[in-house]
Amino acid sequence: MSAQMEQLIAQFENFQAKVRQAEARFAEVGDMQERIAQVETSVTSPSGEVTVVAGAGGTVTDLRLSAGAMRLEAGHLSSVIMSTLQKAVAGAAQQQAGIVDDTFGEAFGLKTSEQVREAQAEAFGTVEEEPASQQQQPQQPSRPARRPAPRDDDDYFDDGSFLRRS
Repeated sequence: MSAQMEQLIAQFENFQAKVRQAEARFAEVGDMQERIAQVETSVTSPSGEVTVVAGAGGTVTDLRLSAGAMRLEAGHLSSVIMSTLQKAVAGAAQQQAGIVDDTFGEAFGLKTSEQVREAQAEAFGTVEEEPASQQQQPQQPSRPARRPAPRDDDDYFDDGSFLRRS
């Protein structure tokens, strides 16, 4: 057998191995979808008047107000509800991103959790926070996150950041 033929056979076998690897990864999609459907994040306001539970896709599944919440001024109560709601929905989105990263991140070079935290920091005008499991100490927002400089080229997907706003 010629060296050229052996090289072609090796390339074909390599291709087949990658196809098998991709099939195995995509078989995990069902499990990933099930895990995402079970996402639930509960956040209580610092003074305990409001608790919001958010699930998959940022769906608010529960909102509880304590008796003390009824004594708050309407504008303040509204602010506390919105702040708590944002934190619960953000937490659910971070959990979902973590599930995607666990399933596909390493194989496809995805950094979904990082991209979600960056988008949330930009949307809420805060610094990017690490997940609670990775925090050494509580972080205080210091200044709004800065948007990256506009790109001059037309190749929008070269750095794998297709989820990031530009």
